[in-house]
Amino acid sequence: MDPYIDVQEGDIDIGALVRSAKVPGTGAIVLFDGVVRDDGIDRMELEAYEPVAREFMAEIARKGAERFGLLSVAVVHRVGSLALGENILIVVVSAGHRKEAFAGAVAIIDELKARVPIWKKEHLREGGMAWVEGNAEGLPQR
Repeated sequence: MDPYIDVQEGDIDIGALVRSAKVPGTGAIVLFDGVVRDDGIDRMELEAYEPVAREFMAEIARKGAERFGLLSVAVVHRVGSLALGENILIVVVSAGHRKEAFAGAVAIIDELKARVPIWKKEHLREGGMAWVEGNAEGLPQR
């Protein structure tokens, strides 16, 4: 199983990702849609160290698929300037059963947050900006 991995500026075609998850043996599909929340900000900018981000995303997806018996995994992360309510991260997994699909999706998302070198800068509503603390493995923080 080769996961679908992308880092992109434009919006994400969630429907296409869900359709591609319907492979033989699929009994459950789990979709995670992380969005820019209204947390006292006007917008958010995301930057990635893209070659390493893609490598880590693919490794995390493959290991999650192996560990939980997933049939397909798609991970797409946005970069660039995003408004409130826009998609940041989409993870779509399929498995034979719901428990494996949910557990696999949660494990993949948690590992992405811990390891992938993507930085978020929030533009505060009252003015100014702030980098969101991250913990991407082995890389300097902003």
